[in-house]
Amino acid sequence: MKIPKGLKQGDTIGLIGASAATPPESLPKAIEAVEKLGFKVVVGDSCRERHGYLAGSDGLRANDVNRMFRDSSIDGIFSIRGGYGATKILPLLDYEMIKENPKVFAGYSDVTALHIAFNQLCNLVTYHTPMPSTEFIKPEMDDYTWSSFIESVTFTEKTNYYLANPTNQEMTTLVSGKATGQLVGGNLTLVAASLGTPYEIDTKGKILFLEDIDEYERSVDRMLTQLKLSGKLDEASGILLGAWTNCGPQNPDRPEHSLRLQTIFEEILVPSNKPILMDIACGHCLPTMSLPMGRTISFDAETKTIEVVE
Repeated sequence: MKIPKGLKQGDTIGLIGASAATPPESLPKAIEAVEKLGFKVVVGDSCRERHGYLAGSDGLRANDVNRMFRDSSIDGIFSIRGGYGATKILPLLDYEMIKENPKVFAGYSDVTALHIAFNQLCNLVTYHTPMPSTEFIKPEMDDYTWSSFIESVTFTEKTNYYLANPTNQEMTTLVSGKATGQLVGGNLTLVAASLGTPYEIDTKGKILFLEDIDEYERSVDRMLTQLKLSGKLDEASGILLGAWTNCGPQNPDRPEHSLRLQTIFEEILVPSNKPILMDIACGHCLPTMSLPMGRTISFDAETKTIEVVE
């Protein structure tokens, strides 16, 4: 895997919108937030355009991604937000060019589609991180989240360090054991959507990380079942579960008509007999840790430790 050069003060960041349109009032705040980190900012056309619910046409969004990787004056690329649409531009990206121009690429949620593609087709390590027009501009952005983000995108080649939750948030052991492998995955909805496409996630011998937001429990059940039936759970060496924000029952007044997420995990994931560590502080939540997708990690579900070992 190619580890991109870490960012430093004064570097130039390209902002792109691969997914949903950015609210006009959020863009100046997002630019300011990135500049406060000590970076210069180049704003892609996709951050200002709207095509219904998308940040411009598929061609425009793909062109922004390609342009930012091709431009040697751009040191890193931050996805300005998630939403929906990144999967649509996958056939339009120049993977050979991206592979030859490795640089920090950061984002999460819908951006999972790009993480999977860049990890697998470009052998490029990418970063599952909060984003400028969403988390960066929230008043509740905390020191833990900022620190995790900055360390991820600046000390990119750092090895043998731990990925730890905030001190007041304990991880939970679902299945004991140890596992080592390349870290892959992200948002469950996007991971499931990759199946049966040329960009299907490869979990063989890898550590699969999953999280999601605003999904009924039966939707989580359906997507995890899809991963199980496709062999993706059995092929993984271990599983990490992040935040499941607002993933509740469809009929909260009729709990007997639903299943708890814990029950779903126990019935679908546990039989895979893989080490599973849950309640990782990562996903659509604050505080949230940043993850180096594509790096080799080792975790011990019993001691609840996760280490980047490559």
